[in-house]
Amino acid sequence: MDGTVDLKRELPCYRARRDAPQVVDVPDLQYLMIDGHGDPNTSVYADAVAALYPLAYALKSAARAELGRDHVVMPLEGLWWAQDMDAFTTARDKSRWDWTLLILQPDWITAGMVGDAVGRLGSGRRRPERLADVRLETLSEGRCVQALHVGAYDDEAGLLRRVHEEFLPGRGLVPAGRHHEIYLSDPRRVEPARRRTILRQPVRELVDDRR
Repeated sequence: MDGTVDLKRELPCYRARRDAPQVVDVPDLQYLMIDGHGDPNTSVYADAVAALYPLAYALKSAARAELGRDHVVMPLEGLWWAQDMDAFTTARDKSRWDWTLLILQPDWITAGMVGDAVGRLGSGRRRPERLADVRLETLSEGRCVQALHVGAYDDEAGLLRRVHEEFLPGRGLVPAGRHHEIYLSDPRRVEPARRRTILRQPVRELVDDRR
């Protein structure tokens, strides 16, 4: 068996500087995904997380047994959006948020392996309620701006405003995808003030229609 692969160490886009936005190019990557809506401090969100992690660990075990390949289970990530970015940066109205939760998968994990793992988990007595809602899908983000936020999730708004109101306009960039968060710290073990979260925004160049 090869050594254990940690994609956080192998992919440059999983590193960021604290409070310092920078432009990065993100390759196409595949994730376990599950969708939801509303406040993340609810059972709906908890049920989504509870469906992702057992499947991620089942796939890790399957890859070891079937392929002789091992990998570190990646941290939880989230895509967040609303009809108006004000819901994130100013109003922080969590009831208006839509989200997709993600866990990155190495490229040797296949849809067939996911289907088999879902079948095994689904036949157990502790079957996750939303297991059938999880899918394997490739996310194409391309050019992005990202920075590391250290602190409580509810304190992200200041950095997000700087990205959207200063950094992007100053470089002729506009948002071109959903707000993406990578939760490097386990919130069950790390106090809010020390939590590390990469904030990522896909972007494109602003086209001047007056030309």
